[in-house]
Amino acid sequence: MQKSKKPIDSLTVMTNIVLPNETNSLRNLFGGELLARMDRAGAISATKHSEKRVVTASVNHVSFDNPIPEGGIVVVEAKVSRAFSTSMEVYVDVWEDDPINQRKIHTNSGIYTFVAIDENGKPAKVPELEPETELEIERFAAAKRRKELSLILSGKMKPTDSIELKKLFLGE
Repeated sequence: MQKSKKPIDSLTVMTNIVLPNETNSLRNLFGGELLARMDRAGAISATKHSEKRVVTASVNHVSFDNPIPEGGIVVVEAKVSRAFSTSMEVYVDVWEDDPINQRKIHTNSGIYTFVAIDENGKPAKVPELEPETELEIERFAAAKRRKELSLILSGKMKPTDSIELKKLFLGE
């Protein structure tokens, strides 16, 4: 296992067209279909980073900002935003690519968590992540806050033990 990797090493881009059987009554892409595409791209991204099989641990956030119409070209981009001990947060951005009108519209985003699994089905260590761009650094820092908040809400961490959230809310 490498000591660390960069987010670009896990970049996964999936491009598809929205077919009639993938749409709702408004002739837009079903939300569930989009979630499945995002999950697949995220899993591939996490696998690239960890070099292990992965399982989806959680879908932490998804926004549906703009519908994607039947016949639209969907581009799903996934990249590891932070690696913890055995888990990875993957940020997924979705775009509608319109080459006829030469525009690309950001339609959705989501944050998924994946756990790397060894050959015995147990959680496996993953390489560290070294963010490079301003956006990668921002997402890297936010991932730590999200993880601490998740641990607090699940009762696995006391709020007083939080480092990142104390900084955020108390300025410590």
